[in-house]
Amino acid sequence: MPQAAAGGRGGGGRHAAQVAAGIFLTRVLGYVRERVFAYYFGNDSVPADAFRAALRIPNTIRNLLGEGTLSASFIPVYAALNERPDKAAARSLAGAVLGLLLLASGVLALLGIALAPAVTTLIAKGFDEPRRQLTITLVRILFPMTGLMVISAWCLGILNTHRRFFLPYAAPALWNIAGIVAMVAAGTWFANRSLPLDAQLHRLSLALAWGTVAGSLLQIAVQLPACWTLLHGIALRLSTSPEGVRNVLFAWLPLLVGAGVAQLSGLIDTLLGSFTGPGGVSALGYAQLIQVLPISLFGVSVTAVSLPELSRDAAGGAAAAPNEQLRSRIAVGFRRIVFFVVPSSIAFIALSREIVAALYQTGRFTADATALVGNVLAAYGVGLVGQATVKLFASGFYAMRDTRTPVKIAAFSLLVSTGLAWLLMRWLGAPGIALGSSIAAFLNTTLHLRDLSGRIGTVLRGADWRAFGVTLAAGVIAGALAVGAARISAAVAPVPRGAGVLAIFGIVYAALTLALKHPDALRTWQSLTASRAS
Repeated sequence: MPQAAAGGRGGGGRHAAQVAAGIFLTRVLGYVRERVFAYYFGNDSVPADAFRAALRIPNTIRNLLGEGTLSASFIPVYAALNERPDKAAARSLAGAVLGLLLLASGVLALLGIALAPAVTTLIAKGFDEPRRQLTITLVRILFPMTGLMVISAWCLGILNTHRRFFLPYAAPALWNIAGIVAMVAAGTWFANRSLPLDAQLHRLSLALAWGTVAGSLLQIAVQLPACWTLLHGIALRLSTSPEGVRNVLFAWLPLLVGAGVAQLSGLIDTLLGSFTGPGGVSALGYAQLIQVLPISLFGVSVTAVSLPELSRDAAGGAAAAPNEQLRSRIAVGFRRIVFFVVPSSIAFIALSREIVAALYQTGRFTADATALVGNVLAAYGVGLVGQATVKLFASGFYAMRDTRTPVKIAAFSLLVSTGLAWLLMRWLGAPGIALGSSIAAFLNTTLHLRDLSGRIGTVLRGADWRAFGVTLAAGVIAGALAVGAARISAAVAPVPRGAGVLAIFGIVYAALTLALKHPDALRTWQSLTASRAS
């Protein structure tokens, strides 16, 4: 292997660790935020359902214009221009893209505020009137957040291209901190006032919404100075004339459709959840926040680092075997993702109630809520591998400047997901929605893998599948032992019980994969022992 490629891979692992560290910090604080949310709002209160639905709607626009589409369309073009000795073209492109993002998100935010009643009725049609009215109010407060979060996504694109990975993924931690402070401060204030409980929770949800908007401001405030330094000033402008802007837009349009498909899936889940009774939308939200942790830590971290490196490879000239280089990078990424995600999937299925109880069961979040959210989490666990790996396979198409194929596959998977969710919801309630999503996630990633293999050769080969088999076998054995420990410790309090059974699961899985000489188990162990020795 050429030295440059080897060095790139070593750096890729280090950069992926930086992304994972930033995401981990954000997620830890996110779960603190959600535990505080569970303490005050529980699962089936009016504000719990209303806030989940209201946050989902502006988040859709943020994801449409932000990280999910920007990284795949902006980074390859910006990275290519930034490789030139003269950085003027890259700087102009960055300023023009930011200007267009601000214009689009600002217009959509104003429309969202004006059309909040109609949008709420469309997305949460099953809500009763109190939930509907509170959702409308919260949507109007939260919609301006979309423009702020899109700026944050632009910062991520700039910083990632310049190999600054920790800051953009750690910055959302401030968003979580702002929400925690808003809830604790407002909750303490209202607790000392002679207000009915319903009135307290209503006002507390409004305080949380304003705190969430403030957190968005903090999130971009810590990133903009670094971007300003890297760009030597931000040349903000509203124009499509700078070099590369049209290329970004042409690549962006199919991605917007693809992201729209993914976001439509989330909105459909919210709509269907509103018909499952009080707590349905909230239960989906609680479970999704746990589900996204391994996806973000391992799926996003590997994929986020891979795309800029593949773009640099393309900009640096033809390699001796570009398809094999691309195939090899994706295969290694897949192996690294599933090493962590397969055991996460098994843990979510086998230990769902123990996990949910440890994280959320406090205050107004009862044992009944734990049972419901645990069932939803177990259903999401079925499709975790598909959810975590599909972006990696899609990045292979993006590196080849093919943004249409992932859109077609995602659209078909959405149809399957919606049909299954509607059918299974009628029998299983909210967990049925999650199960339909999981089955469709496996279909989505399988179709991506099939089509990608047709383009660049078989992506996953014998060694890759053997490594997958090792992770699956070790995860099943670890899960069985952890379930036994959970039954023995049924009388223990939720937090120590959850921590204990997960520790048993993790230790057994690590020991088995090391004994079976899984490459990533050995690599992780060597990294840990090397850092300890130093």
